[in-house]
Amino acid sequence: MAVASAERTTEVSCSMRDIPTTALTALVVDDHPLFCDALALTLRSIADFVDIQTAGTLEASLDKVRSEDDFDLVLLDLNLPDVNGLDGLVRLRTAAPKSTILIVSSMADDRMITHALKAGADGFVPKHSQRAVFRKAFDAVRAGHSFVPDGYIDPKGQDGGRDAPEEALTRLASLTNQQARILNLICEGKLNKQIAFDLSIAETTVKAHVTAIMRKLGVHSRTQAVLIAQEARFNRVLPSDM
Repeated sequence: MAVASAERTTEVSCSMRDIPTTALTALVVDDHPLFCDALALTLRSIADFVDIQTAGTLEASLDKVRSEDDFDLVLLDLNLPDVNGLDGLVRLRTAAPKSTILIVSSMADDRMITHALKAGADGFVPKHSQRAVFRKAFDAVRAGHSFVPDGYIDPKGQDGGRDAPEEALTRLASLTNQQARILNLICEGKLNKQIAFDLSIAETTVKAHVTAIMRKLGVHSRTQAVLIAQEARFNRVLPSDM
């Protein structure tokens, strides 16, 4: 395996999930069985994990989360056969709000790491990192810190980042009440068919609203819409009289 860059930790809010110190459980989500086995061996070498399960797709991981108590730790690859990018993270975070989620991915550029943390990840470990990096990542999140690779620079720290929340608020305020309802449900990880059922409308109507939402927010994917909503504390700024 290639050696990833060194690592560092950052402080996070008090909402960080706590990891017990004994009798740990974990879920490894990756579509490569050999890599799943390698990650499982790595976890057993760095802490007292009594149960480590694996899943090759997002749907399989969601089934395991629904049928089990919350896993203490979830290792999630962003590229899976049934999902790509951050959509899987958003849905898994909704399904397992108490679990600590570490992204293990080869897509480790600064912007992706930033978006992953905003979408609910507790840390980000570049794929093919050495065992020592995983140990430090685990120790960091257990201590109440997030974990990012060394050299990571938050794009929001660059010039012009301060106006992003205000711009997000302005864009969100342009949504209609029905679009606000649908965006709320998208933030919960629901698919168009589920949204149509919840709101008693046609799925084609939902698709039309989703297209309008993305156009108003100036984004090209549902995940980007979710990130904007989270950044602007969506539930606090949009109409709640639904």
